[in-house]
Amino acid sequence: MAALRELISYTKLEDGKSQSFRTRAYEKAVDAIASNASRVCDMTLAELTEIDGIGDSTARKILEFSSTGEIAKVERLKDRFPPSMIELMRIPGLGPKRVLLLQDSLQVVDVEGLTRAIEKQQLRTLPGLGEKSEEKIAQAISLLGLHSDDSRMEIADAMETAHRVISELESVDGVLTIEYAGSLRRLSETIGDIDILVTADSGSLVVEAFVNLPGVTAILGSGTTKASIVMGDRVQVDLRVVPTESLGAALMYFTGSKAHNIALRTRAIERGMTLNEYSLSDVNSGDVVAAKTEADIYAKLDLPWIAPELREDTGEISAAENGTLPAPIAQEELRGDLHVHTSWSGDGRSSLHDMLDAAVELGMEFIAITDHAEDLVMNGLSEERMLGQRREIESLRPSYPTLTILHGAELNIGRDGSIDYSPTFLDGFDFGVASIHSYFELSVAEQTERLLAAIENPAVNVIGHPSGRMLGKRGGIEFDADAVFAAASSSGTALEINSHLKRLDLSAPMLRRAVETTDVLFAISTDAHHVSAYNHQRWGVAQARRGWVPSHRVVNCLQLDDFLAWVGERRN
Repeated sequence: MAALRELISYTKLEDGKSQSFRTRAYEKAVDAIASNASRVCDMTLAELTEIDGIGDSTARKILEFSSTGEIAKVERLKDRFPPSMIELMRIPGLGPKRVLLLQDSLQVVDVEGLTRAIEKQQLRTLPGLGEKSEEKIAQAISLLGLHSDDSRMEIADAMETAHRVISELESVDGVLTIEYAGSLRRLSETIGDIDILVTADSGSLVVEAFVNLPGVTAILGSGTTKASIVMGDRVQVDLRVVPTESLGAALMYFTGSKAHNIALRTRAIERGMTLNEYSLSDVNSGDVVAAKTEADIYAKLDLPWIAPELREDTGEISAAENGTLPAPIAQEELRGDLHVHTSWSGDGRSSLHDMLDAAVELGMEFIAITDHAEDLVMNGLSEERMLGQRREIESLRPSYPTLTILHGAELNIGRDGSIDYSPTFLDGFDFGVASIHSYFELSVAEQTERLLAAIENPAVNVIGHPSGRMLGKRGGIEFDADAVFAAASSSGTALEINSHLKRLDLSAPMLRRAVETTDVLFAISTDAHHVSAYNHQRWGVAQARRGWVPSHRVVNCLQLDDFLAWVGERRN
Protein backbone atom coordinates (compact mmCIF):
# COMPACT_ATOMS: atom_id res chain seq x y z
CA MET A 1 0.00 0.00 0.00
CA ALA A 2 2.90 2.36 0.65
CA ALA A 3 3.87 2.15 -3.02
CA LEU A 4 0.31 2.95 -4.09
CA ARG A 5 0.13 5.88 -1.68
CA GLU A 6 3.34 7.22 -3.20
CA LEU A 7 1.78 6.76 -6.65
CA ILE A 8 -1.28 8.72 -5.49
CA SER A 9 0.88 11.62 -4.28
CA TYR A 10 2.85 11.86 -7.51
CA THR A 11 -0.29 11.51 -9.62
CA LYS A 12 -1.81 14.46 -7.76
CA LEU A 13 1.17 16.54 -8.86
CA GLU A 14 0.97 15.24 -12.41
CA ASP A 15 -2.76 16.05 -12.58
CA GLY A 16 -2.37 19.33 -10.70
CA LYS A 17 -5.30 18.59 -8.40
CA SER A 18 -6.09 16.66 -5.24
CA GLN A 19 -8.76 14.46 -6.81
CA SER A 20 -8.94 12.99 -10.29
CA PHE A 21 -10.27 9.83 -11.86
CA ARG A 22 -6.84 8.23 -11.55
CA THR A 23 -6.22 9.14 -7.91
CA ARG A 24 -9.70 7.95 -6.95
CA ALA A 25 -8.99 4.64 -8.67
CA TYR A 26 -5.74 4.21 -6.75
CA GLU A 27 -7.43 5.18 -3.47
CA LYS A 28 -10.13 2.58 -4.09
CA ALA A 29 -7.38 0.01 -4.63
CA VAL A 30 -5.75 0.96 -1.31
CA ASP A 31 -9.09 0.44 0.45
CA ALA A 32 -9.59 -2.88 -1.35
CA ILE A 33 -6.14 -4.13 -0.29
CA ALA A 34 -6.75 -3.07 3.31
CA SER A 35 -10.02 -5.02 3.34
CA ASN A 36 -8.54 -8.15 1.76
CA ALA A 37 -7.06 -10.77 4.05
CA SER A 38 -4.86 -12.31 1.33
CA ARG A 39 -1.35 -11.18 0.40
CA VAL A 40 -1.84 -9.24 -2.82
CA CYS A 41 1.85 -9.48 -3.64
CA ASP A 42 1.38 -13.23 -4.19
CA MET A 43 -1.62 -12.86 -6.51
CA THR A 44 -1.85 -13.15 -10.28
CA LEU A 45 -3.27 -10.45 -12.52
CA ALA A 46 -6.56 -12.35 -12.78
CA GLU A 47 -6.80 -12.74 -9.01
CA LEU A 48 -6.08 -9.06 -8.41
CA THR A 49 -8.70 -7.83 -10.87
CA GLU A 50 -11.31 -10.08 -9.25
CA ILE A 51 -11.04 -7.89 -6.13
CA ASP A 52 -13.70 -5.21 -6.15
CA GLY A 53 -11.91 -1.85 -6.39
CA ILE A 54 -8.79 -2.99 -8.27
CA GLY A 55 -8.80 -2.39 -12.02
CA ASP A 56 -6.49 -3.82 -14.66
CA SER A 57 -4.10 -0.85 -14.76
CA THR A 58 -3.70 -0.70 -11.00
CA ALA A 59 -3.31 -4.48 -10.78
CA ARG A 60 -0.44 -4.33 -13.25
CA LYS A 61 1.28 -1.69 -11.15
CA ILE A 62 0.91 -3.88 -8.06
CA LEU A 63 2.48 -6.79 -9.94
CA GLU A 64 5.24 -4.52 -11.18
CA PHE A 65 6.11 -3.43 -7.64
CA SER A 66 5.95 -7.01 -6.34
CA SER A 67 8.47 -8.19 -8.94
CA THR A 68 10.83 -5.19 -9.23
CA GLY A 69 10.38 -3.24 -5.98
CA GLU A 70 9.31 -0.09 -7.82
CA ILE A 71 6.65 1.37 -10.09
CA ALA A 72 8.09 2.77 -13.31
CA LYS A 73 5.54 5.59 -13.45
CA VAL A 74 6.58 6.80 -9.99
CA GLU A 75 10.25 6.70 -10.95
CA ARG A 76 9.52 8.75 -14.07
CA LEU A 77 7.53 11.30 -12.09
CA LYS A 78 10.38 11.63 -9.57
CA ASP A 79 12.46 13.06 -12.41
CA ARG A 80 9.84 15.82 -12.86
CA PHE A 81 8.91 16.32 -9.22
CA PRO A 82 11.54 15.98 -6.49
CA PRO A 83 10.31 14.01 -3.43
CA SER A 84 10.54 17.24 -1.43
CA MET A 85 7.51 18.50 -3.39
CA ILE A 86 5.45 15.70 -1.86
CA GLU A 87 6.46 17.03 1.56
CA LEU A 88 5.28 20.50 0.54
CA MET A 89 1.79 19.10 -0.12
CA ARG A 90 1.58 18.16 3.57
CA ILE A 91 1.48 21.86 4.49
CA PRO A 92 -2.07 23.19 4.95
CA GLY A 93 -2.86 25.62 2.18
CA LEU A 94 -0.53 23.99 -0.34
CA GLY A 95 -2.36 21.56 -2.57
CA PRO A 96 -0.92 20.15 -5.82
CA LYS A 97 -1.91 23.20 -7.87
CA ARG A 98 -0.12 25.64 -5.57
CA VAL A 99 2.93 23.41 -5.19
CA LEU A 100 3.23 23.34 -8.98
CA LEU A 101 2.82 27.12 -9.04
CA LEU A 102 5.70 27.47 -6.57
CA GLN A 103 7.87 25.28 -8.77
CA ASP A 104 7.01 27.09 -12.00
CA SER A 105 7.04 30.68 -10.72
CA LEU A 106 9.65 30.69 -7.95
CA GLN A 107 11.60 27.46 -8.55
CA VAL A 108 10.63 26.46 -5.00
CA VAL A 109 10.60 22.67 -4.56
CA ASP A 110 11.33 22.16 -0.85
CA VAL A 111 10.67 23.59 2.61
CA GLU A 112 13.95 25.48 2.70
CA GLY A 113 13.17 27.23 -0.58
CA LEU A 114 9.64 27.92 0.57
CA THR A 115 10.92 29.47 3.80
CA ARG A 116 13.28 31.76 1.87
CA ALA A 117 10.44 32.80 -0.45
CA ILE A 118 8.26 33.65 2.55
CA GLU A 119 11.06 35.71 4.10
CA LYS A 120 11.29 37.66 0.84
CA GLN A 121 7.46 38.03 0.77
CA GLN A 122 7.33 36.37 -2.65
CA LEU A 123 4.31 34.12 -2.06
CA ARG A 124 1.92 37.03 -1.76
CA THR A 125 2.75 38.04 -5.34
CA LEU A 126 1.43 34.77 -6.81
CA PRO A 127 -2.09 34.31 -8.22
CA GLY A 128 -4.54 33.07 -5.59
CA LEU A 129 -2.18 33.85 -2.71
CA GLY A 130 -1.85 36.95 -0.59
CA GLU A 131 -0.36 38.29 2.60
CA LYS A 132 -2.74 36.33 4.82
CA SER A 133 -2.10 33.06 2.97
CA GLU A 134 1.62 33.65 3.23
CA GLU A 135 1.33 34.16 6.99
CA LYS A 136 -0.77 31.01 7.45
CA ILE A 137 1.70 28.89 5.48
CA ALA A 138 4.60 30.27 7.54
CA GLN A 139 2.70 29.44 10.73
CA ALA A 140 1.99 25.90 9.49
CA ILE A 141 5.68 25.31 8.75
CA SER A 142 6.50 26.36 12.31
CA LEU A 143 3.74 24.28 13.92
CA LEU A 144 4.74 21.18 11.97
CA GLY A 145 8.40 21.60 12.87
CA LEU A 146 9.43 21.49 9.23
CA HIS A 147 12.39 23.80 9.85
CA SER A 148 13.95 21.06 11.95
CA ASP A 149 16.56 18.67 10.61
CA ASP A 150 14.78 15.91 12.57
CA SER A 151 14.22 13.00 10.18
CA ARG A 152 11.52 11.38 12.29
CA MET A 153 8.41 10.25 10.43
CA GLU A 154 4.75 10.25 11.39
CA ILE A 155 3.51 7.12 13.12
CA ALA A 156 0.96 6.33 10.39
CA ASP A 157 3.68 6.05 7.74
CA ALA A 158 6.00 4.10 10.04
CA MET A 159 3.26 1.65 11.05
CA GLU A 160 2.37 0.97 7.44
CA THR A 161 6.01 0.25 6.60
CA ALA A 162 6.43 -1.99 9.65
CA HIS A 163 3.36 -4.05 8.80
CA ARG A 164 4.48 -4.44 5.21
CA VAL A 165 7.90 -5.70 6.32
CA ILE A 166 6.33 -8.09 8.81
CA SER A 167 3.87 -9.38 6.22
CA GLU A 168 6.72 -10.15 3.82
CA LEU A 169 8.95 -11.81 6.41
CA GLU A 170 6.18 -13.97 7.88
CA SER A 171 6.30 -16.10 4.73
CA VAL A 172 10.03 -16.90 5.07
CA ASP A 173 10.67 -20.54 5.91
CA GLY A 174 11.50 -21.11 9.55
CA VAL A 175 10.21 -17.80 10.92
CA LEU A 176 8.62 -18.45 14.32
CA THR A 177 7.65 -15.03 15.67
CA ILE A 178 8.03 -11.49 14.43
CA GLU A 179 7.24 -8.18 16.17
CA TYR A 180 8.06 -4.50 15.88
CA ALA A 181 9.65 -2.77 18.86
CA GLY A 182 11.07 0.66 19.65
CA SER A 183 9.07 3.88 19.79
CA LEU A 184 6.59 2.40 17.31
CA ARG A 185 5.56 -0.23 19.86
CA ARG A 186 5.21 2.54 22.46
CA LEU A 187 2.90 4.38 20.00
CA SER A 188 5.03 7.51 19.88
CA GLU A 189 3.60 10.11 17.52
CA THR A 190 6.82 10.30 15.49
CA ILE A 191 9.30 7.53 14.79
CA GLY A 192 13.05 7.69 14.16
CA ASP A 193 13.62 4.22 12.75
CA ILE A 194 11.75 0.92 12.86
CA ASP A 195 13.00 -2.05 14.89
CA ILE A 196 11.90 -5.55 13.90
CA LEU A 197 12.63 -8.57 16.11
CA VAL A 198 12.40 -12.13 14.77
CA THR A 199 12.86 -15.62 16.11
CA ALA A 200 13.59 -18.17 13.41
CA ASP A 201 15.24 -21.48 12.62
CA SER A 202 17.71 -19.74 10.31
CA GLY A 203 18.80 -16.15 10.83
CA SER A 204 20.60 -15.98 7.50
CA LEU A 205 17.45 -16.84 5.52
CA VAL A 206 15.54 -14.05 7.26
CA VAL A 207 18.32 -11.53 6.68
CA GLU A 208 18.53 -12.48 3.00
CA ALA A 209 14.80 -11.97 2.55
CA PHE A 210 14.94 -8.72 4.51
CA VAL A 211 17.63 -7.02 2.44
CA ASN A 212 15.83 -8.07 -0.76
CA LEU A 213 12.40 -6.72 0.18
CA PRO A 214 10.54 -4.72 -2.49
CA GLY A 215 11.19 -1.02 -2.00
CA VAL A 216 14.64 -1.31 -0.42
CA THR A 217 16.76 1.61 -1.65
CA ALA A 218 19.87 1.06 0.47
CA ILE A 219 21.49 -1.64 2.59
CA LEU A 220 23.30 -0.06 5.53
CA GLY A 221 24.64 -3.29 6.97
CA SER A 222 24.07 -7.02 6.87
CA GLY A 223 25.20 -10.01 8.94
CA THR A 224 23.93 -13.44 9.92
CA THR A 225 21.51 -12.23 12.61
CA LYS A 226 20.96 -8.54 11.93
CA ALA A 227 20.70 -6.03 9.12
CA SER A 228 19.72 -2.42 8.44
CA ILE A 229 18.04 -1.11 5.31
CA VAL A 230 16.46 2.08 3.99
CA MET A 231 13.05 1.80 2.35
CA GLY A 232 11.67 4.26 -0.14
CA ASP A 233 14.66 6.59 0.31
CA ARG A 234 13.12 7.61 3.62
CA VAL A 235 12.89 5.22 6.56
CA GLN A 236 15.54 3.07 8.21
CA VAL A 237 14.45 -0.40 9.28
CA ASP A 238 16.64 -2.49 11.60
CA LEU A 239 16.23 -6.26 11.85
CA ARG A 240 17.49 -8.49 14.64
CA VAL A 241 17.08 -12.26 14.77
CA VAL A 242 17.14 -13.28 18.44
CA PRO A 243 17.06 -16.67 20.22
CA THR A 244 13.57 -17.79 21.23
CA GLU A 245 14.68 -18.16 24.83
CA SER A 246 15.75 -14.46 24.88
CA LEU A 247 12.79 -12.93 23.07
CA GLY A 248 11.26 -11.28 26.15
CA ALA A 249 14.52 -9.62 27.17
CA ALA A 250 15.20 -8.44 23.62
CA LEU A 251 11.67 -7.11 23.16
CA MET A 252 11.88 -5.23 26.46
CA TYR A 253 15.31 -3.79 25.65
CA PHE A 254 14.52 -2.66 22.11
CA THR A 255 11.07 -1.32 23.00
CA GLY A 256 12.49 1.10 25.58
CA SER A 257 12.14 3.83 26.43
CA LYS A 258 15.73 4.39 27.44
CA ALA A 259 14.64 5.97 30.72
CA HIS A 260 12.26 3.09 31.50
CA ASN A 261 15.00 0.56 30.80
CA ILE A 262 17.47 2.39 33.04
CA ALA A 263 14.91 2.35 35.85
CA LEU A 264 14.42 -1.40 35.40
CA ARG A 265 18.18 -2.05 35.34
CA THR A 266 18.55 -0.07 38.56
CA ARG A 267 15.77 -2.14 40.11
CA ALA A 268 17.50 -5.34 38.97
CA ILE A 269 20.82 -4.28 40.55
CA GLU A 270 19.04 -3.55 43.83
CA ARG A 271 17.87 -7.17 43.78
CA GLY A 272 21.25 -8.67 42.94
CA MET A 273 20.60 -9.13 39.23
CA THR A 274 21.63 -7.65 35.91
CA LEU A 275 19.30 -6.88 33.00
CA ASN A 276 20.28 -6.56 29.35
CA GLU A 277 18.96 -7.47 25.91
CA TYR A 278 19.71 -11.15 26.50
CA SER A 279 18.33 -11.88 29.96
CA LEU A 280 17.71 -10.99 33.56
CA SER A 281 20.52 -12.86 35.34
CA ASP A 282 21.93 -13.40 38.81
CA VAL A 283 24.82 -10.98 39.29
CA ASN A 284 27.02 -13.53 41.08
CA SER A 285 26.36 -16.86 39.37
CA GLY A 286 25.36 -15.53 35.97
CA ASP A 287 22.40 -17.90 35.94
CA VAL A 288 19.46 -16.73 33.85
CA VAL A 289 16.55 -15.73 36.08
CA ALA A 290 14.12 -14.77 33.27
CA ALA A 291 14.40 -14.03 29.56
CA LYS A 292 11.72 -15.71 27.47
CA THR A 293 8.82 -13.32 28.15
CA GLU A 294 8.50 -9.75 29.32
CA ALA A 295 5.97 -10.84 31.94
CA ASP A 296 8.52 -13.23 33.46
CA ILE A 297 11.09 -10.45 33.75
CA TYR A 298 8.69 -7.96 35.30
CA ALA A 299 7.52 -10.62 37.76
CA LYS A 300 11.09 -11.34 38.89
CA LEU A 301 11.48 -7.59 39.43
CA ASP A 302 8.36 -7.68 41.66
CA LEU A 303 6.22 -5.83 39.13
CA PRO A 304 3.16 -6.64 37.01
CA TRP A 305 3.66 -6.52 33.25
CA ILE A 306 3.64 -2.90 32.10
CA ALA A 307 2.07 -2.20 28.70
CA PRO A 308 4.58 -0.90 26.13
CA GLU A 309 2.64 2.34 25.62
CA LEU A 310 3.28 3.26 29.28
CA ARG A 311 7.05 2.76 29.30
CA GLU A 312 8.17 6.40 29.37
CA ASP A 313 9.41 6.60 32.99
CA THR A 314 6.65 9.00 33.94
CA GLY A 315 5.63 7.22 37.12
CA GLU A 316 4.50 3.91 35.67
CA ILE A 317 6.96 1.81 37.68
CA SER A 318 6.02 3.27 41.07
CA ALA A 319 2.31 3.09 40.13
CA ALA A 320 2.72 -0.56 39.15
CA GLU A 321 4.51 -1.26 42.41
CA ASN A 322 1.83 0.30 44.60
CA GLY A 323 -1.10 -1.05 42.59
CA THR A 324 -2.42 2.24 41.19
CA LEU A 325 -1.46 1.67 37.54
CA PRO A 326 -4.67 1.17 35.51
CA ALA A 327 -5.13 -2.32 34.11
CA PRO A 328 -4.30 -1.98 30.40
CA ILE A 329 -7.50 -1.74 28.39
CA ALA A 330 -7.85 -4.48 25.73
CA GLN A 331 -9.49 -4.19 22.33
CA GLU A 332 -11.78 -7.09 23.24
CA GLU A 333 -13.40 -4.89 25.90
CA LEU A 334 -14.89 -2.55 23.28
CA ARG A 335 -18.49 -3.45 22.50
CA GLY A 336 -19.18 -0.94 19.77
CA ASP A 337 -18.05 1.98 17.61
CA LEU A 338 -19.57 5.43 18.09
CA HIS A 339 -18.22 7.40 15.11
CA VAL A 340 -18.86 5.72 11.77
CA HIS A 341 -19.36 7.15 8.27
CA THR A 342 -20.93 5.60 5.19
CA SER A 343 -21.23 6.39 1.49
CA TRP A 344 -24.28 8.51 2.30
CA SER A 345 -21.84 11.37 2.96
CA GLY A 346 -19.39 12.52 0.34
CA ASP A 347 -16.24 11.13 1.95
CA GLY A 348 -17.60 7.74 3.02
CA ARG A 349 -16.40 4.86 0.84
CA SER A 350 -18.44 1.88 2.07
CA SER A 351 -22.19 1.47 2.00
CA LEU A 352 -24.32 1.45 5.13
CA HIS A 353 -25.04 -2.23 4.55
CA ASP A 354 -21.32 -3.05 4.26
CA MET A 355 -20.44 -1.09 7.40
CA LEU A 356 -23.13 -2.93 9.38
CA ASP A 357 -22.11 -6.34 8.00
CA ALA A 358 -18.51 -5.71 9.01
CA ALA A 359 -19.55 -4.54 12.47
CA VAL A 360 -21.47 -7.77 13.06
CA GLU A 361 -18.57 -9.83 11.76
CA LEU A 362 -16.29 -8.10 14.29
CA GLY A 363 -18.69 -8.94 17.10
CA MET A 364 -19.91 -5.41 17.87
CA GLU A 365 -23.02 -5.10 20.01
CA PHE A 366 -23.86 -1.49 19.14
CA ILE A 367 -22.89 1.12 16.56
CA ALA A 368 -23.60 4.79 15.91
CA ILE A 369 -23.86 5.80 12.25
CA THR A 370 -22.65 9.41 12.24
CA ASP A 371 -22.41 10.80 8.74
CA HIS A 372 -21.52 14.46 8.33
CA ALA A 373 -24.18 17.06 9.05
CA GLU A 374 -25.27 19.77 6.64
CA ASP A 375 -22.90 22.58 7.70
CA LEU A 376 -19.94 20.62 6.30
CA VAL A 377 -20.69 21.88 2.80
CA MET A 378 -18.80 19.35 0.69
CA ASN A 379 -19.83 16.15 2.51
CA GLY A 380 -22.75 17.01 4.78
CA LEU A 381 -26.30 15.66 4.58
CA SER A 382 -29.33 17.91 4.37
CA GLU A 383 -32.32 17.26 6.61
CA GLU A 384 -34.03 15.48 3.73
CA ARG A 385 -31.09 13.15 3.14
CA MET A 386 -30.70 12.49 6.85
CA LEU A 387 -34.34 11.42 6.95
CA GLY A 388 -33.69 9.16 3.96
CA GLN A 389 -30.80 7.53 5.78
CA ARG A 390 -32.94 7.15 8.89
CA ARG A 391 -35.56 5.28 6.85
CA GLU A 392 -32.88 2.97 5.44
CA ILE A 393 -31.54 2.23 8.92
CA GLU A 394 -35.04 1.48 10.15
CA SER A 395 -35.59 -0.95 7.27
CA LEU A 396 -32.26 -2.69 7.96
CA ARG A 397 -32.62 -3.11 11.74
CA PRO A 398 -34.55 -6.44 11.52
CA SER A 399 -31.64 -7.89 9.50
CA TYR A 400 -29.21 -7.21 12.37
CA PRO A 401 -30.82 -8.67 15.51
CA THR A 402 -27.52 -8.79 17.42
CA LEU A 403 -26.54 -5.20 16.63
CA THR A 404 -28.14 -2.12 18.18
CA ILE A 405 -27.98 0.58 15.49
CA LEU A 406 -28.13 4.24 16.54
CA HIS A 407 -28.84 6.86 13.91
CA GLY A 408 -26.59 9.79 14.66
CA ALA A 409 -24.67 12.54 12.94
CA GLU A 410 -21.24 14.12 13.14
CA LEU A 411 -22.29 17.66 13.89
CA ASN A 412 -20.08 20.64 13.17
CA ILE A 413 -19.13 22.95 16.03
CA GLY A 414 -19.51 26.48 14.68
CA ARG A 415 -17.47 29.50 15.59
CA ASP A 416 -19.89 30.33 18.41
CA GLY A 417 -20.31 26.72 19.56
CA SER A 418 -23.59 26.19 17.73
CA ILE A 419 -24.24 22.95 15.84
CA ASP A 420 -26.14 21.92 12.72
CA TYR A 421 -29.92 21.65 12.35
CA SER A 422 -32.72 22.98 14.49
CA PRO A 423 -33.32 21.71 18.04
CA THR A 424 -36.51 20.02 16.85
CA PHE A 425 -34.72 18.13 14.09
CA LEU A 426 -31.86 17.21 16.43
CA ASP A 427 -34.40 15.56 18.74
CA GLY A 428 -34.99 12.93 16.07
CA PHE A 429 -31.45 11.52 16.30
CA ASP A 430 -30.47 8.68 18.60
CA PHE A 431 -26.92 9.96 19.04
CA GLY A 432 -24.69 12.95 18.35
CA VAL A 433 -20.96 13.48 17.85
CA ALA A 434 -19.89 17.13 17.62
CA SER A 435 -16.52 17.99 16.10
CA ILE A 436 -14.43 20.97 15.11
CA HIS A 437 -13.76 21.13 11.38
CA SER A 438 -13.09 24.86 10.94
CA TYR A 439 -11.95 28.11 12.60
CA PHE A 440 -8.66 26.63 13.81
CA GLU A 441 -7.12 30.10 14.18
CA LEU A 442 -9.34 31.36 17.02
CA SER A 443 -7.93 32.37 20.41
CA VAL A 444 -7.72 30.03 23.38
CA ALA A 445 -10.71 31.73 25.00
CA GLU A 446 -12.82 31.49 21.84
CA GLN A 447 -11.95 27.81 21.27
CA THR A 448 -12.73 27.03 24.89
CA GLU A 449 -16.13 28.72 24.73
CA ARG A 450 -17.19 26.92 21.54
CA LEU A 451 -16.22 23.55 23.06
CA LEU A 452 -18.06 24.34 26.28
CA ALA A 453 -21.19 25.29 24.32
CA ALA A 454 -21.12 22.00 22.40
CA ILE A 455 -20.51 20.00 25.59
CA GLU A 456 -23.60 21.53 27.22
CA ASN A 457 -25.84 20.87 24.20
CA PRO A 458 -28.18 17.92 25.01
CA ALA A 459 -27.99 16.73 21.38
CA VAL A 460 -24.27 15.99 21.82
CA ASN A 461 -23.11 12.71 23.37
CA VAL A 462 -19.45 12.84 22.33
CA ILE A 463 -16.99 15.57 21.36
CA GLY A 464 -15.19 14.12 18.33
CA HIS A 465 -11.41 14.48 17.86
CA PRO A 466 -11.47 17.37 20.38
CA SER A 467 -8.35 19.24 19.27
CA GLY A 468 -8.94 18.72 15.55
CA ARG A 469 -5.28 17.94 14.99
CA MET A 470 -3.90 15.99 12.01
CA LEU A 471 -0.44 14.61 12.80
CA GLY A 472 2.17 15.88 10.37
CA LYS A 473 -0.34 18.21 8.75
CA ARG A 474 -2.17 20.40 11.23
CA GLY A 475 -1.67 21.26 14.87
CA GLY A 476 -4.71 21.06 17.11
CA ILE A 477 -6.60 24.03 18.51
CA GLU A 478 -5.52 25.40 21.86
CA PHE A 479 -8.11 25.51 24.62
CA ASP A 480 -8.41 25.59 28.41
CA ALA A 481 -8.16 21.86 28.98
CA ASP A 482 -9.11 21.97 32.65
CA ALA A 483 -12.30 23.91 31.92
CA VAL A 484 -13.27 21.57 29.08
CA PHE A 485 -12.55 18.42 31.09
CA ALA A 486 -14.51 19.73 34.08
CA ALA A 487 -17.51 20.63 31.92
CA ALA A 488 -17.51 17.26 30.15
CA SER A 489 -17.24 15.49 33.49
CA SER A 490 -20.13 17.47 34.95
CA SER A 491 -22.44 17.03 31.95
CA GLY A 492 -21.64 13.39 31.20
CA THR A 493 -20.48 14.22 27.67
CA ALA A 494 -17.73 11.87 26.54
CA LEU A 495 -14.50 12.99 24.89
CA GLU A 496 -13.40 10.99 21.89
CA ILE A 497 -10.15 9.09 21.58
CA ASN A 498 -9.94 9.08 17.79
CA SER A 499 -8.26 5.87 16.63
CA HIS A 500 -6.88 7.04 13.30
CA LEU A 501 -3.07 7.13 13.36
CA LYS A 502 -3.15 10.54 11.72
CA ARG A 503 -5.21 11.91 14.62
CA LEU A 504 -4.77 10.01 17.93
CA ASP A 505 -6.84 12.80 19.39
CA LEU A 506 -6.92 13.50 22.32
CA SER A 507 -3.16 13.28 22.80
CA ALA A 508 -1.76 11.01 25.51
CA PRO A 509 -0.70 13.87 27.83
CA MET A 510 -4.18 15.40 27.54
CA LEU A 511 -5.80 12.04 28.31
CA ARG A 512 -3.69 11.49 31.38
CA ARG A 513 -4.41 15.00 32.61
CA ALA A 514 -8.14 14.43 32.16
CA VAL A 515 -8.02 11.08 33.97
CA GLU A 516 -6.07 12.48 36.91
CA THR A 517 -8.09 15.67 37.42
CA THR A 518 -11.73 14.75 36.62
CA ASP A 519 -14.20 11.87 36.22
CA VAL A 520 -14.66 12.60 32.50
CA LEU A 521 -15.76 9.74 30.24
CA PHE A 522 -14.22 8.74 26.92
CA ALA A 523 -15.30 7.07 23.68
CA ILE A 524 -12.75 5.11 21.67
CA SER A 525 -13.99 5.51 18.09
CA THR A 526 -12.55 4.74 14.68
CA ASP A 527 -14.09 7.63 12.67
CA ALA A 528 -14.29 4.91 10.00
CA HIS A 529 -15.02 5.97 6.43
CA HIS A 530 -14.50 2.45 5.04
CA VAL A 531 -14.89 -1.06 6.45
CA SER A 532 -11.11 -1.45 6.59
CA ALA A 533 -10.89 1.44 9.07
CA TYR A 534 -12.51 -0.65 11.80
CA ASN A 535 -9.02 -2.10 12.15
CA HIS A 536 -7.91 1.27 13.53
CA GLN A 537 -9.70 0.44 16.76
CA ARG A 538 -6.49 -1.15 18.05
CA TRP A 539 -4.68 2.18 17.83
CA GLY A 540 -7.38 3.96 19.80
CA VAL A 541 -7.10 1.30 22.50
CA ALA A 542 -3.32 1.71 22.51
CA GLN A 543 -3.71 5.49 22.77
CA ALA A 544 -6.03 4.99 25.74
CA ARG A 545 -3.40 2.83 27.40
CA ARG A 546 -0.78 5.50 26.67
CA GLY A 547 -3.01 8.05 28.39
CA TRP A 548 -3.62 5.81 31.45
CA VAL A 549 -7.35 5.55 30.65
CA PRO A 550 -9.08 2.70 32.54
CA SER A 551 -11.79 0.71 30.78
CA HIS A 552 -14.52 1.76 33.25
CA ARG A 553 -14.15 5.34 31.96
CA VAL A 554 -14.81 4.27 28.32
CA VAL A 555 -18.48 4.38 27.33
CA ASN A 556 -18.19 1.81 24.56
CA CYS A 557 -16.88 -0.70 27.09
CA LEU A 558 -20.20 -0.53 28.94
CA GLN A 559 -22.77 -3.31 28.87
CA LEU A 560 -25.49 -2.53 26.30
CA ASP A 561 -28.13 -1.56 28.87
CA ASP A 562 -25.71 0.69 30.73
CA PHE A 563 -24.54 2.24 27.47
CA LEU A 564 -28.08 3.00 26.32
CA ALA A 565 -28.87 4.46 29.75
CA TRP A 566 -25.89 6.82 29.40
CA VAL A 567 -27.02 7.82 25.90
CA GLY A 568 -30.52 8.52 27.19
CA GLU A 569 -29.33 10.60 30.13
CA ARG A 570 -27.60 13.02 27.76
CA ARG A 571 -30.58 13.32 25.42
CA ASN A 572 -33.37 13.79 27.97
